[in-house]
Amino acid sequence: MDWAKYTDEGWYGNAAIRAHLFGHWYVAGDFNPAVAAPVWPFLEWVLFFLTGVTAQAARGLAVAGFFLSLGLGYLLLRTAGSRWMALLAVTLLVTNPFLYSFSRLAILEPWLIVFTLAAMNLAVRLPRWRRRVGVAAGIGLLFTVMVLTKTTAIFLLPALGWAMAAPLWPEWRVALKCAMAAGASCAASYGAWMALVMHDGLLADYKYFFYINRYPRPSRWWWPAVSLWWSFHGGLWIDRILIPLAGVLALGAVVFFRAGRGLLRKPVFGASVLAVAGYIFFMTYQDHPQPRYFTVVAFFSFFVAAMGTEALWSRAGDGAAWRAAGWVAMWAIAAAVGVNAARTAGYAMHPQYTFVNAAAELVHYMDTHPNGNRLLVSVSGDELSLLAHVQALCDDFGTMELPDKVARYQPGWFASWNDLDPGTLADLHTHDSVEQVAEFRALDDRERNVLILFKLHPLPKGEVRDEGDMNLRTELPGDRFDAPIE
Repeated sequence: MDWAKYTDEGWYGNAAIRAHLFGHWYVAGDFNPAVAAPVWPFLEWVLFFLTGVTAQAARGLAVAGFFLSLGLGYLLLRTAGSRWMALLAVTLLVTNPFLYSFSRLAILEPWLIVFTLAAMNLAVRLPRWRRRVGVAAGIGLLFTVMVLTKTTAIFLLPALGWAMAAPLWPEWRVALKCAMAAGASCAASYGAWMALVMHDGLLADYKYFFYINRYPRPSRWWWPAVSLWWSFHGGLWIDRILIPLAGVLALGAVVFFRAGRGLLRKPVFGASVLAVAGYIFFMTYQDHPQPRYFTVVAFFSFFVAAMGTEALWSRAGDGAAWRAAGWVAMWAIAAAVGVNAARTAGYAMHPQYTFVNAAAELVHYMDTHPNGNRLLVSVSGDELSLLAHVQALCDDFGTMELPDKVARYQPGWFASWNDLDPGTLADLHTHDSVEQVAEFRALDDRERNVLILFKLHPLPKGEVRDEGDMNLRTELPGDRFDAPIE
């Protein structure tokens, strides 16, 4: 289960969606992630001038990013080896059903990968440029774009730093100047963005973005080891053959240093290993790995697998052991490509649009059964805005507590998945009674296969209940619903 398919598409593009549909990108007190991650909503905002606000357009933009990443990945790998190796890596990427699924969602990862690969392409080619310091400054600007696309890009900094430093290692003075230029341009550009955030009074939204992404840590001292294991094990979501193969090849290049010294000297190989390690470290520290995070791991793991396989084949003439290892790697890759291509083709030939249909039916019900303000409260509200153009507030996130948002915006509707959260119910009860009016079959997740729609009825005479009253977490007189409270 990944949250992206029912929240993230709407959340991280809500600035663009609101700007085109409702005339404003910012909703005071609600979740406004564009303050910390503005690049993706900006790209959507530009696109929507041409296409209008549609899920197809937003997801098409993500698919375009995926195909652009294929080209940039090929160009990057050509600096490290042969054409067949680069094409092998592209084949692994394009046939993988995990990447097929997540590259078709309007989320942040596809374009984070685009900007990362663009920066790496410049970095590994630094010795070829006449104005290396200027190019390094451009890499620093690209890193700012990466961070403003998705803040976890900071964990890719070691990989990008290696891609810059490794080709220039013999010229360490030039490498130092390039590092300083990149750092200065990144600091200046990100500083300019932060100055704009503070000037517009949006610092609270910026801080809140990081606040909600801090998850409570376990109390046991050994939790990092357990989290690290889970982050490594989560790589099997990507592929049960290629990810272990990439791990074995990377470990082999280190253990058999002399035999693998040519591979270790390649800036792209080292940068790919560091990119995987950086993201694994992030997920370990976060102790909350989501499947979509592994899209970045997938790209660079497949690069490692392709380069490692080429390295084995290049030593096939050195003995039977090297030839056997090369054949094992190639047969493993062939098996993975065959299985993955079949699964991906199955996904492509049997699409399902149950959530899209549910969103359309929900909004149609709202329009044919008016109830006060046509404003919906839901954790999936921004996603429903993208799919069906309904104005919405998030019931879970925002710089303003839900009772205060309800009081300020006076929504007429509420939508929940499968049941009612007692805390959310208590927040709504401060100003409204709740009436269940419709259900819609939606996702294939057993915890979110039914989207339930409720009408919100203001309490008589403007009554406001005490939000600290624990009785608000249960069904009250005036309520009409049979959804379980869980």
